[in-house]
Amino acid sequence: MIKFAVVLSGSGVYDGTEIHEAVLSLYAIQKEGAEYSIFAPDIAQHHVINHITGEEMPESRNVLVESARIARGKISPLNEFNADNYDVLLFPGGFGAAKNLSSFAFDGINCQVNEDVENSIKAMLERNKPIGALCISPVILAKVIGDGIDLTIGSDKATIHAIKSMGATHKVSDHGEIVYDRKYKVVSTACYMLDATIDQIGLGAENVVKKLIELV
Repeated sequence: MIKFAVVLSGSGVYDGTEIHEAVLSLYAIQKEGAEYSIFAPDIAQHHVINHITGEEMPESRNVLVESARIARGKISPLNEFNADNYDVLLFPGGFGAAKNLSSFAFDGINCQVNEDVENSIKAMLERNKPIGALCISPVILAKVIGDGIDLTIGSDKATIHAIKSMGATHKVSDHGEIVYDRKYKVVSTACYMLDATIDQIGLGAENVVKKLIELV
C-alpha cells in the first residue's frame, strides 16, 4: 500500500495548519486506497492568534502538540521521519507553513526553512519520490529547491513575485487545478490562496493526491 507522510504546522489557519486542507487531504489519501502517517516539527509555535479577532494572544504553544489535535494524537516528531519508509511527502497549507515550517511570512525571499522540514524534502528528492504542496506551502519548495521548479499558489501577485525571486517558476491556477513539475515530481494546488469554498478545497486536495499516487 502507498504510504504518505503528511507534515502539519500547528492547528488553525492563522498560526498553524489550515484544518480543512489537512483533513480533506487525509480523507483523499484514504479514499484513494493509500495510508498516511502524520508528522510535525517539535518546536515552539511562532505565535498564537485568536481566530475570532485575529489578534495575537499572550501565550506559547508547541507545533507538534497543536498538530496532534488534527492527528487525534497519532503523530510523530518530524526529526524521526525516514524517507525510506514513505512513498509520498505532503504539506497542507495554513500560515503555519509560512510561520513555523519556514519564516516566509516575516522574511519573504530571505526566509529560513526549518531544518527538519528541509531535510525531509531533500531526502525525498534524493530518492526521486513525489512531494505535494497545498496553499502557501509551495513557497517552502521554492526556497529549498529553486532551480525553475514549476509551482502554483494561485494568482496572488506578491507571492508569485517572491516565488520567482527564489528561483522557481510560477503557473497561475484556478480552483482545483494542479501544477506538476516533472523534473522534481512535485505537485501543487492553490486551495485557500484563492477565495475558495470547502468543496473546492476538497477538489484540489483530491487532485493532488491522485496525481501523487500516479507518480509512485
